[in-house]
Amino acid sequence: MSATSVQPPRDDQPETPGGGSATLAEIARAAGVSAPTVSKVLNGRGDVAPATRSRVEELLRRHGYQRRRGSVQPAPLIDLVFHELESSWAMEVIRGVENVARQESLNVVLSESAGRLSPGQTWVDGVLARRPTGVILVLSGLDPAQRAQLTSRDIPFVVLDPAGDPGEDVPAIGAANWQGGLAATRHLLELGHRRIGVIGGPGGMMCSRARIDGYRAALETAGVAYEADLVRSGDFHHEAGYTAGLALLGRPDRPTAVFTGNDLQALGLYEAARELGLRIPQDVSVVGFDDLPLARWISPPLTTVRQPLTEMAEAAARLVLDLARGRQPSTLRVDLATRLVERASSAPPRAGAEGPAGE
Repeated sequence: MSATSVQPPRDDQPETPGGGSATLAEIARAAGVSAPTVSKVLNGRGDVAPATRSRVEELLRRHGYQRRRGSVQPAPLIDLVFHELESSWAMEVIRGVENVARQESLNVVLSESAGRLSPGQTWVDGVLARRPTGVILVLSGLDPAQRAQLTSRDIPFVVLDPAGDPGEDVPAIGAANWQGGLAATRHLLELGHRRIGVIGGPGGMMCSRARIDGYRAALETAGVAYEADLVRSGDFHHEAGYTAGLALLGRPDRPTAVFTGNDLQALGLYEAARELGLRIPQDVSVVGFDDLPLARWISPPLTTVRQPLTEMAEAAARLVLDLARGRQPSTLRVDLATRLVERASSAPPRAGAEGPAGE
C-alpha cells in the first residue's frame, strides 16, 4: 500500500455548478467575499478565516453547489478511511482496494477515525486539500454537511459495510448479513443443537442487528424458542468474545453451541472455553463470521460464515471510480453473498446435553 503527498492543481476561476442553483460568483457575493476566496474554500486551502469558511460552506450546501466535472483534474488517489484499524479484517479490505488501485495506477491514502463511526472535520479538510479521485468509508459514514462538502467538490464517495442506514442516495457495498446469521444458526440446528447462544456486535451497527435477526429467524423456522438470556453483545474484538463467553458458558444451563458476531469474538470464546475446562466441539460448538485467515489456523479450525471482504472492497473501489468517470450505476446498494464454511469447531451435541431445557 502506498500514500502520496501529491497536491491537486488549483483554480481560482469562477465555476458553474453541476446542478446547483448558484454560480461560484453568486456564492461569493452572498458570502461577502471574492470568488477566489470561495475557490480557496472549495480547494481546501488553509488561508481562509474559520468564520468565512463556515459561511461559504453553508452557502455551498444550501444552494446545492457542485463543481463542474472535469473543471479540476483530481489527484490519482483513493482515500480509504476506517473507523478503526486493529485486525486482519481491515487488511482484507485494504487488499481489495489496493488490487483495483494498482490496476488503475492509483495510490491509496489510508486513514483511521479512532473508533468514531463518522470521521471528523480535520479528515474532511484533508480530503478537500488532496482532491482524490474518490473516497471509500469503511464502517463509517458522513454527516449531511460533510456529504455536501464532498459533493460540492465533485468528489464521489462509497460506504463499505455501512454501520447505519447510509440513505437511499448514498452508494454502499455490503454483505448478506441476515442470510449469514440464518445459515450459521441453521447449521447448528441441523446438527441437533437447540440451546444456541449468540454473541452479537455493537447494537448500533446494521450488520450486527442483521446477523442477530438471521439467528432469530432460523430459531423461529425450526420452532425453537428465542431466549433473551442466551444473547450477549459487545464490540467486534477478542475481549468481547471472551467476556461474553465466560458469561454464557459459565451458566449451569449453558448453551451447547454459540454463534459469534465475528471471528475475533470466536477467538475470545475459545479462550473462555479453555479457561472453563470445556472442549470445542465436544462440549460446545462454535460458529464465527468473516472467515479471516485466523479461522483456519486456530485449533480446532473454526466453522464460520465467509464474508467476501476482499471482493466487497474491490467492488467499492470499482464503484467509486465509475462514479468519478460519470457513470451512473444501475443500483446504489449492493450486498454480496455470504456462505457457511464448515470446519472442525461444530459437531452434534453430546448425548443428553440438550436435556429438557433444549427441547
